[in-house]
Amino acid sequence: MVDLKALIQAMSDLDEDVLNKAIDEVLSKDDNAAEVQEIVKACQQGMTLVGERYDSGEYFIGDLVFAGEVLQNVMDKLKPALSADSSAKGGKIVLATVFGDLHDIGKNIFRSMVEAAGFEVIDLGINVPVNQIVDRVKEVNPDIVGLSGVLTLALDSMKETVDGLAEAGLRSSVKVIIGGVPVNEVVCKSIGADSFSTNAAEGVKICQRWVG
Repeated sequence: MVDLKALIQAMSDLDEDVLNKAIDEVLSKDDNAAEVQEIVKACQQGMTLVGERYDSGEYFIGDLVFAGEVLQNVMDKLKPALSADSSAKGGKIVLATVFGDLHDIGKNIFRSMVEAAGFEVIDLGINVPVNQIVDRVKEVNPDIVGLSGVLTLALDSMKETVDGLAEAGLRSSVKVIIGGVPVNEVVCKSIGADSFSTNAAEGVKICQRWVG
């Protein structure tokens, strides 16, 4: 079995060499489904530590960007094995950084982690207007809509998006999760979302509970 503590530490330290070596070793085995899932969990925990190191001032924006790239590379390598594991299947998520906000680091990290958990993600990108999100929800009929934003003004766009889904008669059929620096429980209630998260790993757990 892989050394999970070492993998968590490697993800936290952004040590690609250690991660790749462990992944290659697991992928070389025939019966690797359980270990692949453990690697995903270890990387999620490692990303939580990355976030903590950023919050404490030890890491900077550049480190978060690199962390997202490392995680994406890990998930790309694991994706064939995850796709073959029926237990990893999740729901469908439409994901976007809302209108007026161009930040996508947090969104991309969440996307990588939720894809690794087996979800199908339709990522609409950044600065996405309400009508585009509503139209796509109509088109693909997702289980969840994920709205991301870093700027305070993004909160207005999040509320407008939730209201737009309601006006289109779609609100009762999807769960809405919001994420980003300015969100909290009070904001979540005022926007009308079902839940919020400022931590990608916790956000994944919330989505898993909704489709479980």
